This record gives sequence, C-alpha cells and structure tokens, in this order.
Amino acid sequence: MRHRLIIASLLAIAAMVMIVLSGRAASPKSSTPQNVDVSQRHLNESEEAIAVNPTNRNNIVIVTNIGHREAGLTAGMFEGVSFDGGATWTTRIIGNNDNLGDACCDPSLSFDEYGNLFMTYLYQVENVVPIALSTDGGLTFSVIANIAAPPKTTGKKAPGDNRGLFRYVDQPTITAAKGEVWVVFNAAGPMFATGAPVSGLGQVGAFFAGEVVPGSNNCTYGDVAIGPAGQVMQACNLTTTGQGGGKIFVNVDPDGLGPMGFGDRVFVAETHVGGFDFIPPQPDRSVDAEVGLAWDRTGGAHNGRVYAVYTKEQKNESDDMDIYVRYSDDDGATWSEGVRVNDDNTKNSQFLPKISLDQTTGNIAVVWYDSRNDLGTGGAGDTDGIPNDDAQVWGAFSTNGGTSFTPNIQISAGTSNSHDSGNAIDYGDYTGLSFFGGLAHPAWADNSNSTGNNPDGTLHQLDIYTAAVAVTH
Repeated sequence: MRHRLIIASLLAIAAMVMIVLSGRAASPKSSTPQNVDVSQRHLNESEEAIAVNPTNRNNIVIVTNIGHREAGLTAGMFEGVSFDGGATWTTRIIGNNDNLGDACCDPSLSFDEYGNLFMTYLYQVENVVPIALSTDGGLTFSVIANIAAPPKTTGKKAPGDNRGLFRYVDQPTITAAKGEVWVVFNAAGPMFATGAPVSGLGQVGAFFAGEVVPGSNNCTYGDVAIGPAGQVMQACNLTTTGQGGGKIFVNVDPDGLGPMGFGDRVFVAETHVGGFDFIPPQPDRSVDAEVGLAWDRTGGAHNGRVYAVYTKEQKNESDDMDIYVRYSDDDGATWSEGVRVNDDNTKNSQFLPKISLDQTTGNIAVVWYDSRNDLGTGGAGDTDGIPNDDAQVWGAFSTNGGTSFTPNIQISAGTSNSHDSGNAIDYGDYTGLSFFGGLAHPAWADNSNSTGNNPDGTLHQLDIYTAAVAVTH
C-alpha cells in the first residue's frame, strides 16, 4: 500500500510539473528573452547597427541614428559599447563634429576575425562615404577612408563613365571577413562597391577606386556578403514604383579584391514591395523589401551556402507582408524556392527583416518587426484599438541550412507604435542583428517602455533595445 501511495504521489507531482511546464511553454512572457534599454535617453533613436566581436564575444557595439534638431545637435550618432555580453553599456554621442566629422545617419558595423571593427555612415552634406576603424572594441574610432567618385580611367576595376555618380549617396553597408573589407551603397542611381585588404589588427590597406555594379541602376537598399573563398556578393532592391512592384537582384565578384570585378546581375525574387511602401505600422517613413545576405564560411555541412532574406507583400497594397529566405549553393547563380519564416495566420504586416549567420555553427537567425498580435481588439499587442498599426519584434532560427525555421519567438517584451514616437522616419529603414557563439543579438527601436527606464515614458520617443536570444528548436 505504501509503495502504491508513493507511486501515486510521484505521478501526481509529475503531472503538476507537466502542467507548470506546459503553462510556461504557452506563455509569451516566459519565452521572451530579457530586454535591455541600451540608450535610455530623451528623444528618438532608430536605424540600428550591431556587431559582436568574434575575438571577444562579450564585446558588443551598437550605433544608431538620433534626431539632431530635436536634441539641439547639428550632427551625431548614438553609440553603446558593452564588454559583458550586453548586460551593461557605456554610451555616448559620436560624429558630432568630432574626429568622425558631421555624421548624419545610416550606420553600418562589422567586426572581422582580427577584432577590427569597421563602421560606415553618411555625412550631413558631403557626397562621400566615410569608413572608420576601431581597434579597441568600439571605444574609439578614426576615419581611414572617404569614398568619392573615382576618375573616369583609374586602372583596375574602374567604372568607366562616372557622369551622374555621387550626386548623392545613400545607405552604405560594410562587411569584413577573410582578410578583406567591403562597402556598397547607392551612388545616385547605381550601386557602387569598393574594398580593401586586411592583414591583422589595425592593418588595413587602401580601398581601391571602386566600381559601379553592373545592371544596378535604380537598385537600392543593398547589402554585401563575403564568401569562404573571398568572393563577394551584393544584393539590392530594384524598386519599379513607390508603392508596389520590386525585384531582388544579386551580383557576384568571384575573386574579391582580384581583377575580375562584379558580374552581371542575377534575379532572385519578386517582392511586390516598392521602394516606399506605406503600411499602417510604418505610416510616415514607409518600408522597402530590405534584402539582406549571410554567407556560410564555417567549413561545415552548408559551407559556401549564401542566404537572402526579404519582405514579400502577398498582394500588392494588401499590407499582408511576410518574411522569406532563399539560399544558393552556386555563388548566387541559382536560388532555392522561398521559405516563409513568420508562422502567424494573420494578414498583418511583417517588415524590416534582418539575417545573420553564426560562423561558429552555421545556424542562421532572422528577426523582424511584426504586427501579428495587433488585431485592433485590445490586449498585449494592441495599444490603440486600431488593427495592424502596432508592432513587436519577433524572430526565428534555422538549424538545417534554411530549409525550415523554428517556431517564431516574441523577442520584444512590449508593443510599440512608431507614429506615437513623432520620429519622422518611424522605426527607420532597418534593424540590427549579430549572431555569434550560439546567441543572437538583435537591436531595435522600441517605445513600449517594457523595461520601465525610457525617460520619455510609454508610447513616446523610441529607445534602442537589445536582447541575447539563444537558439530554439
């Protein structure tokens, strides 16, 4: 009898444990990673770049836009630096007419295998693209190059006729790996690319004069990735109209800093997302398809596979936007069918995706803004009773080479409304993500005040949030 009572008690305890665990698994709060408000400053910050140092995974750096006029500044960007894995941050304003010049916006960051941290951004008025370098984990930067329109006949990889180039420059992106660093940006019509050799910490050679990427006229909002053999791929969005259309193309330079240059463009996907597609959760700035690249250099099962993430609107002007990933095993010559990453059953908007590949494992992470929980009926995902105008940050992982993704996880603990922030660019044009050593570190603009330390309060100006997100299965 005693044995039966013991067994019955154990079974009852096991059942209670299962109920508790089941409840936890179903609870959004228990599965949401701890959020950290990095900026904790008055007024708006948005458009986040984040990078994890592969030589010290506890060293994380974030740089973002700030509102200059509202802060009484003429220039500058927000920077946060952490040396404890993102638990605490040292913050400052950089580029406020200091040694980085009159920084405007559009920061992009990349650590390389030596611990060099490269940053590109835009100046307030100058139509050149600066490149800055930090060798102390982001504590200090110095400008090492200013990329301007090259002469018409400048030797290797010269673009030829440069008329019309550099009337303006927009959204530069920088990537460093395999002993080289590359930057691509819109140079007033076509995409423009240049790179430099890197041989060690602080050992960066000269950037070559640069080249126009073939077939990239009117292609913008690009990205750049470096493959395991040093080959380079750029991707961009060909936006036929402001509110619809849209195609993703890539070009590949098969020998990187060698003499060959970028080849002809290759079609990847239709998006139905124009260059300025206005949706309820991004009503002032609009969104683009925001293509992003990640190239596997791990030497593992999918070594050499390159991934492209993008937004697809299911029907033009439906606001039913989803996040897709495709991959290529032949340096971008052909691409897989698109895999839908978000797993909701709504017709609400998912937008501004970011992809990153953990070079220690080959796993990939994708994050994005998501309005799935805003049905306009109240509750945690709805701030104002209006459907599809609020957003949270969600994410997913793939551990099988992009053939499928894990169940989605809510990353932001709160719900934000970009219009309420008064930020003229809403959440901005992009989010940030860096994935290394099994932890994904997203960075996003958030005015939910879920952490209780936004000095502007709830649903006012945007602060920069982050989290450390472990791989889920």
